[in-house]
Amino acid sequence: MIGRLTGTLYEKMPPRIGLDVQGVGYEIDVSMTTFYALPELGAQVTILTHLTVREDAHILFGFSSAQERAAFRELVKVSGIGARTALAVLSGMSVADLAQAITLQEPARLTRIPGIGTKTAQRLLLEMKGKLGADLGATPSVSAGNQTDVLHALTALGYSERESLTALKTLPEGVSVSDGIRLALKSLSR
Repeated sequence: MIGRLTGTLYEKMPPRIGLDVQGVGYEIDVSMTTFYALPELGAQVTILTHLTVREDAHILFGFSSAQERAAFRELVKVSGIGARTALAVLSGMSVADLAQAITLQEPARLTRIPGIGTKTAQRLLLEMKGKLGADLGATPSVSAGNQTDVLHALTALGYSERESLTALKTLPEGVSVSDGIRLALKSLSR
């Protein structure tokens, strides 16, 4: 298994990059998150990889972080999710956003990604529950249903998901939806 490559970046054509490692050129498919984090052509770069062996091809997938590679490996274990779909998920949302969607069991966030329908999103959430969502490191301070309602209210008011999620972390345990919205708006106004 090829786990990591370090070399000179010689090609960038989304979603594939070319990496020259001591005279050997590797074609690596990367998520758009990793693609946008790459330096200019000619720069030295280290890419964490996952090798997929199929009957007709050996394909290298590359990632800029260990968390992204771990999420990819968990995604491909889900029935009906292949490597290309897993890469599309990681291109459409960050690992933290994916973990949040899994923890809150929100299929709507996944169906925004091309190639992910409602049934696939629900299956992904069911099979990934407790695997990636647990990586958030914090249990919700509000019940999951109330937290989802507060999150939707804040995003409907124009706040980004990141701002809304940060505000949710400040809410006390067991708060109602209306009080949660009020307290979250107060913390966002600071």
